[in-house]
Amino acid sequence: MEYKDPMSELLSSLEYIVFKDVTKTATLTPKSSAFSEFEQLRKGTGLKIDDFARAMGVSVAMVQEWESRREKPSATELKLMRLINANPMISKQLME
Repeated sequence: MEYKDPMSELLSSLEYIVFKDVTKTATLTPKSSAFSEFEQLRKGTGLKIDDFARAMGVSVAMVQEWESRREKPSATELKLMRLINANPMISKQLME
């Protein structure tokens, strides 16, 4: 039986709920890397780096690693970024 990460499953379900009625208007190129998608999502949130790190549940140093392209965000982290970008209220709830 294949192991499925519960956090990834939860984020996938939330992603489906948030985006199910939204026409894909974001224009990410099909060959976009996790780095380029991260850059678009990070800028789209409008959050300061420390607020963004807190909402993501990571350190400021980790966000700086992503921004410097020394470390790549995981698929689960990218899903959470998409949700935060699509609904800024999520980041406020995550930071409480």
